[in-house]
Amino acid sequence: MAATDDILTRPQIDEALGGLPDWRYRLGGLVTVYKTPTAAGALELIAAVGRLAEERNHHPDLDWRYNRVFIRFSSHDAGTEVTARDVGAAAAVSEAAAAAGAQAEPGLYRTVDIGIDTAAATEISEVWRVALGYKKGRFGDLVDPYGRGPGLWFQETDTPNDNRLHLDIHRSKAESAPVLDKTAATGALMNSDHAPMWVVVTDAQGNRLCLCTEEGHGPDL
Repeated sequence: MAATDDILTRPQIDEALGGLPDWRYRLGGLVTVYKTPTAAGALELIAAVGRLAEERNHHPDLDWRYNRVFIRFSSHDAGTEVTARDVGAAAAVSEAAAAAGAQAEPGLYRTVDIGIDTAAATEISEVWRVALGYKKGRFGDLVDPYGRGPGLWFQETDTPNDNRLHLDIHRSKAESAPVLDKTAATGALMNSDHAPMWVVVTDAQGNRLCLCTEEGHGPDL
């Protein structure tokens, strides 16, 4: 049975993040990146995170890139939502990172989803799920069970765009402004009608992407 009694609401998550400056909220998880002085230091931090995870029986998604460690905590048994367990684990990892001399760079943690315009998601979703080897996600989307590939979701509309596929690039609101400015400087068309939740970017050939933040996401319990 899923343990859902400790799922945190967005206000509770935001309050918790006030005491976790290294971390950001992202699509049902707490995320961060730590930079260590050396690659060996990154391995030592990974080992420390592993020990903490075993002690707590609560394990993160973790990715090692030379001297940087990308970490995401989410409670899969609670429907891939943030719980008090994730907050406690994130705080413990922050302490371990500080002891290892690691520097937090949460703005480097980007998440990419693929959106498909469709008038009937049920007609096509199974094709994509099977072909990708994905599973169904929180809101009818598709996710890589191993957390490697981008998420896939279906934007149901009676008027699908000519270019039916677009990318959603998720960053934290705290780090989004420079990216928006630099993207606008390329000459792309910027539609900010839904900002700060997302800004629709259209290139010179009509291809679209959305620059998204955590605004408007999270359980409202």
